[in-house]
Amino acid sequence: MHAVHVTPYGGAWYPDCRTDLELLLDDLFECSRQRTGAWLFANPLGFVVPHAGLQYSGAVAAAAYRHVRRQQPRRAVILGFTHRGGPAGISIPDIDEYETPLGEVRVDRETMERLASRGPFRFVAEDRICDHSVEIQLPLLQYSAQHAASQPEVVPLFAGHLDAQERDAAAETLAALCGPETVFLVSSDLTHYGRAFGYQPFPADSKISVRLGQLDRGVMEDVASLDAQFFQEAIEKSRTTLCGRAPIALWLRTLAFAGGDEVFQETLDYQTSGDITGDYDHTVSYGALGYFPVQSFWVDAAERSLLLESARATLRHLRDTGEHRPIPPRHITPALSRKPGVFVSLHQGERLLGCVGNRLSCERLAENVPETTLRAALDDPRFPTVLGVDGEIDIEISILSPMKPIRDARAFRIGQHGATLDCGSRQALLLPQVAERRNWSGEQFLSALAVKAGLGTKGYQSPGARLSVFQAQVFATV
Repeated sequence: MHAVHVTPYGGAWYPDCRTDLELLLDDLFECSRQRTGAWLFANPLGFVVPHAGLQYSGAVAAAAYRHVRRQQPRRAVILGFTHRGGPAGISIPDIDEYETPLGEVRVDRETMERLASRGPFRFVAEDRICDHSVEIQLPLLQYSAQHAASQPEVVPLFAGHLDAQERDAAAETLAALCGPETVFLVSSDLTHYGRAFGYQPFPADSKISVRLGQLDRGVMEDVASLDAQFFQEAIEKSRTTLCGRAPIALWLRTLAFAGGDEVFQETLDYQTSGDITGDYDHTVSYGALGYFPVQSFWVDAAERSLLLESARATLRHLRDTGEHRPIPPRHITPALSRKPGVFVSLHQGERLLGCVGNRLSCERLAENVPETTLRAALDDPRFPTVLGVDGEIDIEISILSPMKPIRDARAFRIGQHGATLDCGSRQALLLPQVAERRNWSGEQFLSALAVKAGLGTKGYQSPGARLSVFQAQVFATV
């Protein structure tokens, strides 16, 4: 018998009329584009997406689903959970199809049956596990594939209690599904604040929006470790009311088994329901987090040329006229509208004349590179300005990947990683190329980082010290 599950969330969590639902999704995807810009990263492996009513979390979720629309995957694995509590292990609803106001959503029955043949996966009657954590994703997924040749088939999974061994077994199985034809959608909201949730770590006063943002950024940084143990220990310590702990931990372990290029997490969008309604007495936070191989964060050859040309023109104008005027690239591509961390180094041969930058930026690459070139020329306190320097000056630009917190210094890879160290008010950053130029070992690199932070040679091992690693795309004038 062909089992069709008609999702009960139409008419409650989103419109039950197809036309009204499509209009709402039109608005949400356009709102996302206005909030986050036109740039979309290539080759996503998966996303953490929120699951509240679409009028609340839909614009944030659309930041992920716009990437899905570009990717056009054949299969979507949805990792959810049951809010009311569900069976241990990983439950697979025993259905053949979903039905929403936008039409049918086919399930990948073959993959579901293959999973169910291995622990801790098993088929479960759909009425035992029906939950909005999975089903709120369906209309978003359908809309993202509106103009695709075919709709992706879904593999709905509900994560219950898993011990470490079961999680690893499940993650290793799921990792085999990773690839360009599959996207993972990991369902979780962030902080649930208010009396109804039993969570009020600070008052709902004029500072609550800032405090919630700080709290949620900490949670998203913990997830960015891509380390399930790191993430779970941090959540236990902070007691943050993130609801999708089980599917997120399973996803992080899946990435650990996936292999390939190093993966980093990018925060695509963030908002709270309080930001939308103005009611911070009862508010839920939403984040869209994307997972991409490191190559997805780099600019292409033409864009590198545009940035170097901009930096050269800015530096030349400064040296010729003394005027502090950043000269932007003559052409701004969508990639140059991104806001990654950037460092600019100025050299004459082996002599460093200045190196400054930022690990996080509020400016687009197109503005950040020429501005940072000026700062490297004038504002590095270690060196005189370049205005008194004769001869050619070489320019090196480093575009940073997102940061990845690590709980063990052994995760640092010399020659591949740069690193940041934060301990209270002290912080420092070293670019990955520093180690190669000075022929440092990993321990020497981390010791130099700690000294730069004012913590002494073993400061990276201090209680409260937080290490993060990153990669950099480095290119220079010739």
